[in-house]
Amino acid sequence: METDDLPRVGLLLRDWRQRRKLSQLDLALKADTSTRHLSCVETGRARPSREMVLRLAEHLDVPLRDRNGLLLAAGYAPAYRETPLGSDRMTMVRSALKTMLAGHDPYPAAAIDRIWNVVDCNRAMSVLLDLVPPHLTDSGANVMRLILHPDGLASQCLNFADVRAHALGRLLHQVNATGHSDLRELYDEVSAYPAPPNLDAASGSVDPMGIVVPLRVRTPHGEMSFFSMIATFGAPADVTLSELAVEAFFPMDEETDGLLRHLATASGPHGGASERNLS
Repeated sequence: METDDLPRVGLLLRDWRQRRKLSQLDLALKADTSTRHLSCVETGRARPSREMVLRLAEHLDVPLRDRNGLLLAAGYAPAYRETPLGSDRMTMVRSALKTMLAGHDPYPAAAIDRIWNVVDCNRAMSVLLDLVPPHLTDSGANVMRLILHPDGLASQCLNFADVRAHALGRLLHQVNATGHSDLRELYDEVSAYPAPPNLDAASGSVDPMGIVVPLRVRTPHGEMSFFSMIATFGAPADVTLSELAVEAFFPMDEETDGLLRHLATASGPHGGASERNLS
């Protein structure tokens, strides 16, 4: 049985190497090994050591989840734990997320997992969440669905074509970089969404004077314009932690900044948060 499994890890490593557009010589030089040995590993004629699997995975920038898969395919135990976010071991992580999210008020921010599911958000995120119907959030919000579904932010987006092109491009990049089937399924789903009525789904021309693609939306409080930044944990050694990120939205103009600050002041210290269940 072990012999039958040997080619599998080699095929997986070859797939990752080709996905990263590296030759065997390129990878061998990076990983301090010979092209002959790497060729034997990829074809199943040689079994890589545990250390070699991890070294190759490191230089191929393989996600921790998939590094565990490579180790299992080579006959070794996984190297990285996958700890549920709600466990006691993740108490400090949850605290850090909440601190970061709360500290970003009065601007919207959300913690997301690797397939863009919202796992937590701050009070100001309600400015965007309140623009979408409950059926897009009741069973767990997904950022790509919130943006691209015709019932979601798409219907209130003033530059939907550009936002759609950017969101789909980002998601497709993830699909190509990881090969994960769940990301591919998400891409196939959201890329097939029709544009809301009276909106053109084709991307407009890129503004040569722009610095980012903004998200411009109509809200009951007035038009708002945002850009976003994504932050991740440094040096993660746990699969769950490696797949968490915080997307923080910032006002693109003084009008949006003023509206957000006014809403935060008007809602008081305990108001303004969306009550929807996003988990």
